[in-house]
Amino acid sequence: MEVELEILKPKLKDYLKIARFDHWIKQLFILPGVVFAIALVKDLIAYDVATRLLLGFVSTCFIASANYIINEWLDASFDKYHPTKKFRPAVTSALKASHVYPMYAFFACAGLCFGWFASHYVFFSEAFLLVMGIVYNVKPMRSKEIPYVDVLSESINNAIRLLIGWFIVTSDYLPPVTIVLGFWMGGAFLMATKRYAEYCMIGDPSIAALYRKSFSKYTEQSLLVSAFFYALCAVFFTGVFMVKYRVELIVSIPVMCGLFCYYLNISYKKDSAAQRPEKLFHEKGLMVFVLLFIVTVVAAMFIDIPWLGNLLETSLIGA
Repeated sequence: MEVELEILKPKLKDYLKIARFDHWIKQLFILPGVVFAIALVKDLIAYDVATRLLLGFVSTCFIASANYIINEWLDASFDKYHPTKKFRPAVTSALKASHVYPMYAFFACAGLCFGWFASHYVFFSEAFLLVMGIVYNVKPMRSKEIPYVDVLSESINNAIRLLIGWFIVTSDYLPPVTIVLGFWMGGAFLMATKRYAEYCMIGDPSIAALYRKSFSKYTEQSLLVSAFFYALCAVFFTGVFMVKYRVELIVSIPVMCGLFCYYLNISYKKDSAAQRPEKLFHEKGLMVFVLLFIVTVVAAMFIDIPWLGNLLETSLIGA
């Protein structure tokens, strides 16, 4: 099935749009890494952490734009089968490779430079983020075409952002692996629900497979089951982290589970915001849930609940 679209002469704004500056809000995912590092490594916080935070945020935004540029450029022949992505500049305008690749190089190099000045560990994390953009989009790897690998290879960017936030604060310790895995699985849940919402919106499995090859192996059921699995893994790894480092944090687990359920419910909506995470702030109920989760976590960080320590006892009841 071929889709014929009118190809327009490109304008400067078309080249700027493929950098997706409106998606820079996503880079705030580095903040949890900052918060965890400050909470866990109180004595080894970098003296210039504010400067490093600014450099790290700008670096992550530039690297993300580099990944967006290569994504839109290489996906143009597939995006024309998507109900909304077919209107992207890379599809509707005759963008030139001689302009696109220098743009990619500029954002990639600028991002790495900002990362280097933030810290060497931030630089390596930004390089990792850049490499994953290549793995996800560029042949022969192009992991986005492999079922389940597509979700895991894109959602690992959440874990990388957590690392960036952590290394902005300190390079003397590595973050706990459980919270890194928890963030990765949480991102996988978000990505799987996004895939589900897209698959449902397209409606026709044959057209969905033309848009994204991995959709030829997916079904609505398999996408939902995988999202459920990722959510369970996220709760498990996060729970292990909480019990090990501050048991009071487990009071936020029910709220976290409710947040996953609310987000999954959003994916059922027609033209769901789950397809475009940068638009999620329009979901007022979700924002209230997120605020409740944040308040619960912050309160648990500072309020001691002594009886929760009994959960860590190893003796049998009545012994």
